[in-house]
Amino acid sequence: MHQAFIVAALRTAGGRKGGRLAGWHPADLAAQMLDALVARLALDPALIDDVIIGCVSQVGEQTFNVARNAILASGLPESVPGVTVDRQCGSSQQALHFAAQAVMAGSMDVVIAGGVESMTRVPMGLSATLPLKNGFGHYMSPAMRARYPGVQFSQFTGAERLAVKYGLGKDALDDYALASHQRAAAATREGRFGPEIVPLPARAADGETTGEMHAVDEGIRFDATREGIAAVKRLAEGGRITAATASQISDGAAALVVANERGLKAMGDPKPLAAVRQMTVVGHDPVIMLEAPVPATPVALRKAGLKLADIDLYEVNEAFASVPLAWLKATGADPSRLNVNGGAIALGHPLGASGAKLMTTLVHALAARGARYGLQTMCEGGGLANVTIVERV
Repeated sequence: MHQAFIVAALRTAGGRKGGRLAGWHPADLAAQMLDALVARLALDPALIDDVIIGCVSQVGEQTFNVARNAILASGLPESVPGVTVDRQCGSSQQALHFAAQAVMAGSMDVVIAGGVESMTRVPMGLSATLPLKNGFGHYMSPAMRARYPGVQFSQFTGAERLAVKYGLGKDALDDYALASHQRAAAATREGRFGPEIVPLPARAADGETTGEMHAVDEGIRFDATREGIAAVKRLAEGGRITAATASQISDGAAALVVANERGLKAMGDPKPLAAVRQMTVVGHDPVIMLEAPVPATPVALRKAGLKLADIDLYEVNEAFASVPLAWLKATGADPSRLNVNGGAIALGHPLGASGAKLMTTLVHALAARGARYGLQTMCEGGGLANVTIVERV
């Protein structure tokens, strides 16, 4: 079996809802990542066997196979194919898994995996709510309703249940949120995100360019204070979660070039950033929904023949502060290795792009620190989790 190498990894700086990326059509946003990867590697487009893009809200501007639309909006030739993947928040992490599996099997040699989500232009949940409002039904079938009577699947309810289950009070969640902003601010000031961010012209919601380049994650609160975070209203009466301890709604895209040994040779033997060592996905309770990274992590480690102590850096998506904190408590992991450059609470969570975005940050952080192993995991709608273990090479 071949090896799967991550050869290059790039992302946009995160854009706030209605912010500096709001004027970008998502297909054009993803296209910019494709063109940037080709330019970064001087990659011959004829070598690209497929483009796999993760996207959650596949409706409106993100429908009709946004991966193919991104290719048609890019400088790539029409001969390059593309396919869109939905595994909810793990969509582009799953895109990476599919790409790695293809090159490991040898059926393909060079694949681009990535993700895109414009939560400004395609609001979260629109693919479910729009048909329902227009008489075209709901995703919950009669059989599902019979199995889960009276249940309304909700990530917000899941985040609260997770906090209660793991004994995480509001103070702990607020502390974590502050740390996320502080880590992201430090990473930005120190230039750690520079190698992974593709600067783009800032575009207002009406599509007008502002004359400025967008190269800094827009959601970071450089002046965040514990008092300010603590003052944010709770999402539910008597609850523990607030908007300050939840991931930010944002716009963004990210993409990675994945290749096997044949692909590397055809590309002129560029030095890879990392090798993909293990890929796992598990299903878990869809009601609490966000806990799946906890049971998924030991499965991935066992299959990789590694222990948690072997992993130098962890990226656990900050959908809500309760997710990484529950993961830390359950696994006993070293908190100093977790989301060292901040996470989605500060940097944003552009749904279908987040998996590729986190992996981009992870492989660059491994390179910057001279570290060996990295582990990434995401909680996902429906009670799912992907885990990817990579090794710097």
